[in-house]
Amino acid sequence: MKLSPARRVFLLIALFFAIMALTNSQVLISVSDSKRNIEVSPPSNFLPVLLAIAALLFLLALELADRVTMKRDLEIAREIQHWLVPASPPEVPGVEMAFISRPANTVGGDYYDAFLRASPGARPDSKRLLVAVADVAGKSVPAALLMATFQASLRTLAEANTSLPELVEGLNRYACAHSLGGSRFTTAFFAELDPESRVLSYVRAGHNAPVLRRASGSLERLEAGDLPLGINAEARFTCNSTTMGARDLLVVFTDGLVEAVNDAEQEFGEVRVLEVVKSSDDAGAQGTLKNLLSAVDSFVGHARQHDDLTCLLLRTS
Repeated sequence: MKLSPARRVFLLIALFFAIMALTNSQVLISVSDSKRNIEVSPPSNFLPVLLAIAALLFLLALELADRVTMKRDLEIAREIQHWLVPASPPEVPGVEMAFISRPANTVGGDYYDAFLRASPGARPDSKRLLVAVADVAGKSVPAALLMATFQASLRTLAEANTSLPELVEGLNRYACAHSLGGSRFTTAFFAELDPESRVLSYVRAGHNAPVLRRASGSLERLEAGDLPLGINAEARFTCNSTTMGARDLLVVFTDGLVEAVNDAEQEFGEVRVLEVVKSSDDAGAQGTLKNLLSAVDSFVGHARQHDDLTCLLLRTS
């Protein structure tokens, strides 16, 4: 049913010739006291057989050509996705960052970003570090297209001198207009860090609760949050805040990390994530990210990745 109408007709023609070849064959069944013998005589005319084989091979060649073209287009889409996310973190004094995104297929619906923007109501040269991690419901091409529109909307709205909740509410209204009645919602976590005061303001829209590891080794979860984006256009989002001390580490991730499964269908789980974060005391952002990836890869083994995986880590010095 996935064939085009013209190729369906071509397939029927190939089947017609195949049936003609079968009708030209004679099946002889002889029964004796000890066994039954079945003999199939070759068709008297090989032309229907050759036409059927040629038609099926031609149809297969057309389908393979389409698959090759589609694969090439997906590779181009993957390159475009790489352009939409930062290749390296912005340079902010006293801040170390690390991030990675692994799509389950050629393209994915996870998104991360980090850039400086003007502080609302502050002097023009005052900048805050905005970080965002989002996960569009679904995978592959549909999620990737929505991710691209999400990136464009975030960058556009971030240029305006608005507060973090106003920015998120603007994104939510746009997401609601393109969420297919809520079926393509987006979970997201947004945070703004003031490099001078180290105050971290954040909005959690239905996303996995990030982990904040203090320099003392204690772990906190940023659990306060609201609905995902794309469900209720009139939703209001609460901005919460905390102060990051020296050597504190923020770990933001998508559900592809905690829901990674091995061959036994066991999930990696948040408990293992917390263990790795806690044990990576002096590893820094890059070292902790490396430890997380090593732990999840060792746990999963040869099992196929079934969901997009994204991590963003931010550490103050």
